[in-house]
Amino acid sequence: MDALEIASQRAREWLAQRNTRPIPPRASFDSLTAAFADLPAGPTDPATVLDLLAETAEPGLMGMNSGRFYGWVIGGVHPAALGADWLTSAWDQNTALRAVTPATAALEAVAGDWLLDLLGLPSRSAVGFVTGATMANFTGLAAGRHQVLADRGWDLAADGLIGAPPLRVLVGAERHDTIDLALRYLGLGRPTAVAADEQGRIRVDALTEALDRAGDRPVIVCLQAGNLHSGAFDDFGPAIELAHSRGAWVHVDGAFGLWAAASPALRHLTAGVAAADSLATDAHKTLNVPYDCGVAIVTRPEALRTAMGVRAAYMINAADAAGPPDPVEVTPEFSRRARGVPVWAVLRSLGRDGVAELVDGLVANARALAEGIGALPGVEILNDVAFTQVCFAMADDDATHALTDQLVTSGTVWMSGSRWRGRAVTRISVSNWATNADDVAASIETVRAAVQGT
Repeated sequence: MDALEIASQRAREWLAQRNTRPIPPRASFDSLTAAFADLPAGPTDPATVLDLLAETAEPGLMGMNSGRFYGWVIGGVHPAALGADWLTSAWDQNTALRAVTPATAALEAVAGDWLLDLLGLPSRSAVGFVTGATMANFTGLAAGRHQVLADRGWDLAADGLIGAPPLRVLVGAERHDTIDLALRYLGLGRPTAVAADEQGRIRVDALTEALDRAGDRPVIVCLQAGNLHSGAFDDFGPAIELAHSRGAWVHVDGAFGLWAAASPALRHLTAGVAAADSLATDAHKTLNVPYDCGVAIVTRPEALRTAMGVRAAYMINAADAAGPPDPVEVTPEFSRRARGVPVWAVLRSLGRDGVAELVDGLVANARALAEGIGALPGVEILNDVAFTQVCFAMADDDATHALTDQLVTSGTVWMSGSRWRGRAVTRISVSNWATNADDVAASIETVRAAVQGT
């Protein structure tokens, strides 16, 4: 049996265990490091290596593809996206230049157009496929940094940040940490936090005051589509209009929540978001494509192209300065896999209605979990379940920690612990296309048993 047959067989075995194997890994990092560490002097047949790899790694794998895995915000892998990802690796195309890899560049271009259409965003927008939400935020904010400084007559590309007009970044008090990380990468330092309401939404009145305090400085405002704990969405229409009236660039972190715009039943949550200057999302969250696949969307494409674009004599750029950008001109990388191909595949498989049904199904499951768990004695649901996130707690932090520990060690579900609004919480993120009514029922029953044991 050759290496690819071994890989296919082992992958199918792993996928077949999705609903039966315990979710937590059974082997430790140290034991696995020791098992993998022997480097032989001579060659080994690739099929033997892959067999060894699968056999040794399997006990240390987390069952993140289970329909009962609710940790962090991690989707499963849709079959069409997985198959396309295998082909992407086999094709081995460095998708930077349209003239060099026209097939994968065309697939990414079409996938980008489809995303703009599904999410209700301006068709003129530039779309870049990056590693994840962190780099999608980085990319959008880089475009914003360029533009607000250019608006003040500062040439960032020529002169750098030293001596530039001081720039202020305003963020909601409950933004995701990757916003701060992206700003650190960009040399913009710690942002100014703006007060949020009880669900984590930025308060527009507080944003008004923060913009007043910023005076005549260049400003970037960061909003959020989907709070990490509550799933809540900022009030985009008034917030964006206000920010634009002060000359600010508006960036939206929509890592998982931006996909609400693809659902007729849920798109009211994103009303007004199309007026933002840049947006970030993850296809490997709500859309359920493999890692890594973030999406950076900039509705003012000239700013992104100026911030990220590059040309060199040895490159074969298909686009001139007036034409559509090459992929290398809208992402931070020269070399990368064709991340947009699995996106094209899952969108082509699901169709417009299927994407809406996927998103609606995740939300329905989250609400069913909240209803079932909230009915248990001593359990309090802490958030309005507007999207796919649920936070719940017991009467005190110790009891909540004990409950979370029991759930994690049960092997049946994975619900991660966190801290929100001064309380320890158990947090659910429903992100997997494979989660069904049986998974929801089994999850509620597992929480019921854990509550009775605390």
